[in-house]
Amino acid sequence: MLIGRETERRAIERLVAGARVGTSGVLLITGEPGIGKTALVDEATTLATGLHVLRARGTVPERELPFGALHQLLRPALGELSRIPAPQREALAAALALSSGTALSAGERFAVGAATLSLVCRLAESAPVAVIVDDAHLLDLPSAEALLFAARRLVADPIVLLIAARAGERHPLAEADLPELRLSGVGLEAAQQLVGGLPVDLVARLHRTVAGNPLALLELASDPEQLQRVPPGVPVPVPALLAEAFAARVKRLSPAAQQALLVASVEDGELGVVVRACAELKVDVAVLAEGEHASLVTIKDGRVEFRHPLVRSAIYASAEPAERRTVHRAVAAAVQDADRRAWHLSEAVLGTDDDVAAALEAAGNHAVERGAHAVAATAFERAARLTGTAEARALRLVAAGQAAWFAGLPERADTLLAEVVDPAQRTRVDELRADIAVKCGSPAQARDILVAAAAATTDPELAIGLLADLVNACFRLGDAATALKASEGLRSLLPQVQRPGVRIIGLLASGVARILAGHGGTDEIREAVELAPSAELDRDRRRQIWMMLAPMFLREAGTGRALIEEAMRERRDQVAVGVLPVVLFQLARDDATTDRWADAAASYDEGVRLSRETGQTTELAINLAGQAWLSAHQGREAECRRAAAEAIGICAERQIHLGLVWSLFALGDLELGRGNPEHALPQYERLAAVLEELGVLDPDLSPAPELAEVYLRLGRVEEAVGVARAFAVRAGAKGQPWALARAARALGMVEENEQRFEEALELHAGTLDLFETARTRLAYGGWLRRSRRRVDARAQLRLAVAAFDQLGAPGWADLAAAELKATGETARRREPSTADDLTPQERQIALLLADGQSIRSVAARLFLSPKTVEYHLRKVYTKLGIHSRPELLDQLRKVDPA
Repeated sequence: MLIGRETERRAIERLVAGARVGTSGVLLITGEPGIGKTALVDEATTLATGLHVLRARGTVPERELPFGALHQLLRPALGELSRIPAPQREALAAALALSSGTALSAGERFAVGAATLSLVCRLAESAPVAVIVDDAHLLDLPSAEALLFAARRLVADPIVLLIAARAGERHPLAEADLPELRLSGVGLEAAQQLVGGLPVDLVARLHRTVAGNPLALLELASDPEQLQRVPPGVPVPVPALLAEAFAARVKRLSPAAQQALLVASVEDGELGVVVRACAELKVDVAVLAEGEHASLVTIKDGRVEFRHPLVRSAIYASAEPAERRTVHRAVAAAVQDADRRAWHLSEAVLGTDDDVAAALEAAGNHAVERGAHAVAATAFERAARLTGTAEARALRLVAAGQAAWFAGLPERADTLLAEVVDPAQRTRVDELRADIAVKCGSPAQARDILVAAAAATTDPELAIGLLADLVNACFRLGDAATALKASEGLRSLLPQVQRPGVRIIGLLASGVARILAGHGGTDEIREAVELAPSAELDRDRRRQIWMMLAPMFLREAGTGRALIEEAMRERRDQVAVGVLPVVLFQLARDDATTDRWADAAASYDEGVRLSRETGQTTELAINLAGQAWLSAHQGREAECRRAAAEAIGICAERQIHLGLVWSLFALGDLELGRGNPEHALPQYERLAAVLEELGVLDPDLSPAPELAEVYLRLGRVEEAVGVARAFAVRAGAKGQPWALARAARALGMVEENEQRFEEALELHAGTLDLFETARTRLAYGGWLRRSRRRVDARAQLRLAVAAFDQLGAPGWADLAAAELKATGETARRREPSTADDLTPQERQIALLLADGQSIRSVAARLFLSPKTVEYHLRKVYTKLGIHSRPELLDQLRKVDPA
């Protein structure tokens, strides 16, 4: 029976009751050691009668066991494994070592989280589920990440997740902003109940000394003399007090019992291993009965369980180092698993030992195969410390750094890689450090690393890869000058390589660099597109970046579209969540420059969420900037300003100039679309100044056509003419239809030249950008009206109104409708639809379901549970006032015929 925890018990009772009626609940219970976390989760297990209970507990010995806690947790649910989506099933089976299938790639560490969610949700279809995790601060990192991934996505499933963890310890679950219940000490009345039989004044002093900590109360009450050693009025750190008390109790046991308990403390409590290790040490395992009698351990179900994790810690910490090494050697001889043996041997070594280092390296490789990169990083690092030769040590440090990066630990990875001094590993180290820098928000650092690395290597293929990465960093940095130098390097190297995959990446990167700097580049992109697809390219890690980014620099209806469509197909089957933010941004950017704005909004929203989860600061800033740009065109002022402000803050701090450019464009377009040219002007002028300072001459990033329009509206005709004509020169140099169309529109406005407008519309036909086409029709129609050609004006303005309405750009539609009304005709507007009120995630779910996909396939694609998809679908039906999928399709077609 719980004493003094009525309020906390009721909180858990409510969560369990919610799960019984189909509502998810997540609670992180924190507090100092001995405060009663375990007692509370034990009570939760009692309250969960009739529920499936999945339970796990973190321990120090299993902290380096890949997915050990997750396997412990999910073991009762593994019968449902065959019922979850195949990619997730394979990922989870590999992680839990249930199959010898393909190893998990670096980007797929989140696939295990998605599979965990799917498996628990499948189990919940037969009865509600209580997932209970104790000592979560001791979980192995891959298990903690998988659990967190699932926790963040529980919305409408009959699942309650209770996590108990020590306060003040760093671990993923503590840093995730989960709902938290912080335990403090029990009251004096409860303390008297706990330690009944002692004088009231002694209990009061005990209570004051340990601040109501239940375990400390019980421990000191069993030996009140300990209290006399505590100076009056001096607060005592409870963990230290308990550790001392447990250590003192251990020291009263026989030497053999102390050694047997030490054996149990270094292993996971498996009785068979303890028996064999004690035999190695010539110790009779029966002496563990002394530990039971002293209430330090219990032996049941073939396991030695410690009363509290502090007991284990106290036993291990109080032993002499030599004694600990002796016990680790004995346990290494007793365990049957080679990886566990390697870990124990590594604790028994003084100095270097190449055999143990090799065994640890093998353990690290096994962890990599299972996607447990954090565990692998520790194994490789420890192997490096035990390695006698400099070359082998460097190789293992590189492996440790790579594993740490793949585990989402960039600072640790950078520290490990900085230790590598072997010239033979320099290129690989530089590649990794640059990848970390560019994704985690330091593109300038990545640029500097890659410039030096490319100059140092003599291998043409390696150099092309490094220079392609350099161009990618420069793109985010807005560094056109360095990108152009990289292009010159690529051009000199390409004749020396024959492999198609390397040539494609080199050509695409060189083309992008030259476009960015205003030096051509389109021919190189076309040549690369003709070489694709390539099986070699498919295996290159740079592939997804370049197959989408380069064709977008052309902005044509034809060239390169096949590459983008291929990437979109991959996105539908993608489970590698860690690599999605950059792909989602590119997909969203492409959709936003067509008529698929709803898809763009959903991709930006998902990109922002996943960038935050994966700690990719650069991709977060760029997704936010893209989201602001789209929101500006949709007239969503608050959303635009909020996203732009956050993006600009990140970009200013980390020199992510690309995000700054798009954010300023968004703020200018927002004001222009609201009919406020005077407020748009400072945003566009600042943007133009930024681009000039950076030396970025790609006309697609220039606000010159908008500036020309603003200057005209403000009566600054001479400036408008100058800006429009200068832009036309740059657009002509690039020679692509999107830029040329915008240039022709600007010239049509400043020159009042009908031929220019007609030329712009012809060029727009070679692009997919409905918004820019509609803007040209609005400008053309306005000029025709002012020229008193009302009938001709109406034809253009009707099409503009319809296009803006179709896209969901109400501000621009209002401007076009006002122009049309000035001709004497009232626009036929699309009736506002409640579909416009759907959130990006609701719209994304609605679009996928309307496309004929099942609820389960949508859930797998979006890394949600089926119940959560159903929850959002109910909200969609309520907002739209419909009851079936055919009605859903009809409603969405009214909003977006595409």
